[in-house]
Amino acid sequence: MERDDYPNPFITEVKLTRVRRIRGIILGCILVPLRITLAAIFFLIMWPIARLRLAGLSQEERSRPVTGWRRWFFHPIVWSLSRAVFFSLGFLWVRVKGRRANLKEAPVLVVAPHSSFLDMLVLCPTQLATVVSRSENTSLPVIGALLEFNQSVLVSRKDPESRKKAVAELIERLTSKGYWPQMLMFPEGTTTNGRSLIKFKPGAFLAGVPVQPVLLRYPNKVVSRSNGFAEVVWHTTSQLYTNMTVEFLPVYNPSEEEKKDPGLYADNVQKLMAKALGVPATDYVMEGRLPVSLQGGLSLPVYSPGRKALSLLRKNGLGAEEVKVALNRMLDRCGPGGQGSKASADELASILSLADKQPAVDVCGFYSKDETVDLSQVYFSVSAVSGLTSFSALLHSAFTMFDRDGKGSLSAEELSDLMGALLGHPQHGVAALYAEASRQGRLTEGDLLKVLTTHPTYQRVVNEYLHPEGAESGLPFTTLTNGKAENNNGLSLNGSLHHKEE
Repeated sequence: MERDDYPNPFITEVKLTRVRRIRGIILGCILVPLRITLAAIFFLIMWPIARLRLAGLSQEERSRPVTGWRRWFFHPIVWSLSRAVFFSLGFLWVRVKGRRANLKEAPVLVVAPHSSFLDMLVLCPTQLATVVSRSENTSLPVIGALLEFNQSVLVSRKDPESRKKAVAELIERLTSKGYWPQMLMFPEGTTTNGRSLIKFKPGAFLAGVPVQPVLLRYPNKVVSRSNGFAEVVWHTTSQLYTNMTVEFLPVYNPSEEEKKDPGLYADNVQKLMAKALGVPATDYVMEGRLPVSLQGGLSLPVYSPGRKALSLLRKNGLGAEEVKVALNRMLDRCGPGGQGSKASADELASILSLADKQPAVDVCGFYSKDETVDLSQVYFSVSAVSGLTSFSALLHSAFTMFDRDGKGSLSAEELSDLMGALLGHPQHGVAALYAEASRQGRLTEGDLLKVLTTHPTYQRVVNEYLHPEGAESGLPFTTLTNGKAENNNGLSLNGSLHHKEE
C-alpha cells in the first residue's frame, strides 16, 4: 500500500509519447539486435580470460587477494572488455563528478539508487571494485566467471549459515587495512524506480569503517524506470545513446555512536544521499522477496496479501457467502482438533471449492515462496479486509487462537504470531508494540485492542492495512454480517466466542 507522504519506490512506469514509441520501434529494429550481438561477443571473449586469472591456484591461494602479474595483466583486459560491453549497449560515455576515495580513505563504496542491472556500469569508474553477490549467480554463464575474477563475497539467501559466514568475511575484508581491494555495495539490496531511497541494509556499515557515498543518475529516465530485464534492454539499446552520471560524494566518517549502531549509521548515510539526490529517504525495505514498510516495528507489506487474495477470489467467482464459508473452513483447520494451519495448494483449492488449482497456487505465492500456506495468515488477513466482521471481533478470535495456554495474556512470541496472521506477513519486530500494550509483563486482549485503536502509529496501521475495502476510514469498524457464522471450534466471524481474562 502506498504511503501518502512519499511515492511507492516499487512501482515503475514508462510513459512514452506516440512519436517516441514509433522512433523507438524503428531504431530498435536496427540497433537492438546489433548491440546485443556486440555485447554478447565481448562477454564471450571475457569469459575465458576471467577464468584464467585464478587458474592453477589452490583453494587457500584463492582465499587471498590476487596480486602480482595475475592482477596487472588480467585486470586491465577485463576492465576494457567490461567497458566495451556497456559501450555496445549505448553508454557511449559516463560523466564522473567528484573524486573517488582511495582504499585507505574508504574501504567501501555505497551506491544508490539501484535501478537495474545496468547500474553495474559503475564498476568501470571504480576500477572493478569487489562486490557482494548471491552464490546462486556463480552457476550462470559468464557471470559466474566474472564473480570468480572479482573474488566477490558470496551469500546464499536460503542458508542462514551462509549469511553469517558472508558477514564475517565482509567485516574481515573491510577492516583489513588495505590488504583486500576496495568494495562496492548497493545498500538498498534490491532495485527500485529511483524516485526515493528505500531503507539501507546494514551490511556495508557493520564494520564501522568510513564509506564513500556514490550517486547514480540517468538523465534519460526511461532506463531507470523501466520494468523487467527485457524492457530495460529494449529501451536502452533502442536509443541512439544513453547517459549516466556517477557522482562521488565526500567520505562519510562515522561517529562513535554510529560505529556501535550499524542501523543508525545506515540511516544517516541514506538521508545524506537522499538529500543530495533530491528524493525522499523512506522506511521501505525488502524482507525476502517482499517489499515492506516499517511502522512501529511492524513490517507492513507494500502489497497487502489479504487484499490480493480477496481480489483474486472475487475474480474467480467467489461471492461474500462463498468467501465466508471458505474462511470458516480455514478456521476449523487451524483450531483445536483441526488438521493444522499448514496447507498445500491442493488443500487450499479444496477449502476454497475451486476446480482450478492455479488460483490457490497464486494465493500461496502471496504468503510464501512455495506452494504451501499458513491458513491462519490467509484467514485473518482476508477477514480483516473483507468487511465480514468488525476489527474488535477479529482481534478477539486471533487473541483466542494465539493464547495457546488460555491464560488470558500473550507472550511477545505469541503477539508476533498474532500480528503476522493479521498482516499476512511474519513479524519479528513487535517489541515496541508489546512494551506499549503490556502492563506488568501481561498483555491482555483489552490492552492490545486499546493500543491498536488509539495509539497514532498503530491506529494508522489498522486503518491502512486491516480496514475493509470500500468502508470509511475510522475505528472501530462496523460489522457487516448478520447472524453468527460460528465454526466448529467455537470461533466465529463475528466474535461470538467470549474470552475470559484472568
